[in-house]
Amino acid sequence: MTILEAHRFSSLVGEIYDAAVDPAQRSAALEQVAGFVGGSAVTILSRDAARLSIEIHEHHGTDSRFRDLYRDRYVELDPLLDRHLNLPVEQTIGVADVMPYSDFVASNFYREWVEPQGAIDLATVALERSDARTTILQVMRGRSRGNVDDSMRERLRLLAPHIQRSRVMGRQIRARSHTVADLAQVLDCLSTAICLFDAEGRVVHANAACRQMLADGNLLVIVGDRIVVRNTQADKIFRSLFDVVADDGTCSADRRRIELMTSADGQHYLARAFSLTHERSLQRDGATTVLFFQNASMAPQLAPDAIAAAFRLTPSELRVLMAIVELGGVPDIAAKLGIAETTVKTHLGRLFEKTGAGRQADLVKIAAGFAVPFAPPTDPDDAV
Repeated sequence: MTILEAHRFSSLVGEIYDAAVDPAQRSAALEQVAGFVGGSAVTILSRDAARLSIEIHEHHGTDSRFRDLYRDRYVELDPLLDRHLNLPVEQTIGVADVMPYSDFVASNFYREWVEPQGAIDLATVALERSDARTTILQVMRGRSRGNVDDSMRERLRLLAPHIQRSRVMGRQIRARSHTVADLAQVLDCLSTAICLFDAEGRVVHANAACRQMLADGNLLVIVGDRIVVRNTQADKIFRSLFDVVADDGTCSADRRRIELMTSADGQHYLARAFSLTHERSLQRDGATTVLFFQNASMAPQLAPDAIAAAFRLTPSELRVLMAIVELGGVPDIAAKLGIAETTVKTHLGRLFEKTGAGRQADLVKIAAGFAVPFAPPTDPDDAV
């Protein structure tokens, strides 16, 4: 291989691995493979060990009509397809390696399928073989290039491991991409706002509820790739949440893991932080911390029956608890429920006794633990 050909080979290997990341580049990469080995068309296909079916994975230079004919009829006449069952992976063979070329030219496979495509020979190399399936790379040799020769065999042998590794990488990337996309979709269905941060406090991912909270801008806004809190009190709590997870996610016994933050318009939010890893050597853009924000005033999303059953609350006590979550102040609760403030205080004392809470803020946190986790369905007509 000349220096120029070596540079061409190196560039082609790069394109093969690029195709693992970007599937749109696969056809172009196969075209380059065909050109480098001196072929007119390239197909990657597999056959199950029982020889009951084949699957064409990728191709370049073959007409769909001939692919269908091969799959439906001529696969059984291909003299090279199953030869790799007993050959080492990456060993390239041509027709002359398995049968007299004159017999091949006389076959229906050649006259009805190979020759009509302007080809005179085939070369195949096994990319992967398992107990269940064998995957091969098949290259057609055009009439102008002559029969499969040693140069073509060697070039295919050199490319085969890179093509196979690219295929494995592509499967892994696609599997991970699907997993990430599925997880993101699940998170978007939750009513709790969830935000992932890297080690330097930059936002890595925010679910739909968190994006809506940031868009509303009453508590948090995003500037660049960082979150900014709108008021001093909430900002202090926000920063303390990161302090909780700074030391391997541990916290002292007297530090509360759930914090109550108040937005600029007076709404209450429960916030909680978790460390995602204990590793010190982290990727720069990897998520290390997750923060959860729950709007404590979203009473309709709570499960009041479950709360009442858990703490054996009377209907009146439950109504007061729900009003505490929604309003907070005793005068406001009394006005909304149409009862005296002293009555509210009486119910409040019983709530403290039954739940073990010592403050109204603690009652809000307890109630939030019974929040329905799923976001209410949105009306398509309400979409912005």
